[in-house]
Amino acid sequence: MANLTISRRAVLVASVFAQELLITSARSASAEQPDQLTPACGGDEVTLRQSPGPYYKPRSPLKDNFVGDVADGNSLLLAGKVSDPECRPLSNCMIEFWQADSNGKYDNRGFRLRGHQYTDSQGRYVLQTIVPGFYPGRTRHIHVNLKPHNGPLLTTQLYFPGEQRNLSDGLFSTKLLIGADDARRVGTFNFVVPTT
Repeated sequence: MANLTISRRAVLVASVFAQELLITSARSASAEQPDQLTPACGGDEVTLRQSPGPYYKPRSPLKDNFVGDVADGNSLLLAGKVSDPECRPLSNCMIEFWQADSNGKYDNRGFRLRGHQYTDSQGRYVLQTIVPGFYPGRTRHIHVNLKPHNGPLLTTQLYFPGEQRNLSDGLFSTKLLIGADDARRVGTFNFVVPTT
């Protein structure tokens, strides 16, 4: 069984990591490099839409910690920001996550590894979860719904860098890669979503 405890230090590291990725994304945008890890605000590009897949289940609970849902798995702290294309942080934006467990299985009866939360006043979110497993035809991924206040729903999926199965997954996009440390204990992704 993996250690699923996430310390305050990990939360702090995630916050610093998220800030570093914001700076890196801004520099990448100014250099006009393709396939940035996170779309940069200040342009026309928003987070790429993708299918919710067959395992979406409505009415998930308000929950930002999935670690207690499963007995094993490698812990992951995912953090980032949600902003509009003009770089304004989106507070009180609903952000819903759902994913497979470490064996590639979804809970279709209950709400294990499923939940939603709301961004804070700076548009920030933090999810404590585990690294999802593979299942036939798919690489590791986490599903996401984002719904700004009075804005349209954006559905997408997040992917992990360095996975061999990324190349064979027809849905995979480099534009949806999580920025992750080598141990995959801390990751970050900043969403840019339309509000009209």
